[in-house]
Amino acid sequence: MADIRTYTLIYIALVALATGKFVFFHLEAFTYQMALIGTIILAIIKVGLIAGYFQHLKEEPRSISYMMATAVFMVFLLTIAAGYSIQ
Repeated sequence: MADIRTYTLIYIALVALATGKFVFFHLEAFTYQMALIGTIILAIIKVGLIAGYFQHLKEEPRSISYMMATAVFMVFLLTIAAGYSIQ
């Protein structure tokens, strides 16, 4: 089980990542496409931190981690398929 220091560091990292998403869209140095790609990358990092530490996926057996990764991949495929079926 992670200690309070680890949770605090992860929380600070999540706040910094959320601030980064705000900065991407409010600085003139970034175009909209750059800000959107940066936001997606930061969101993926945030999901990894939340799943790994706050949902304790790092402490689970590898088979559960692989099952979760497979489920996320399947949801991604269903989202892509739904996007094509709407067109």
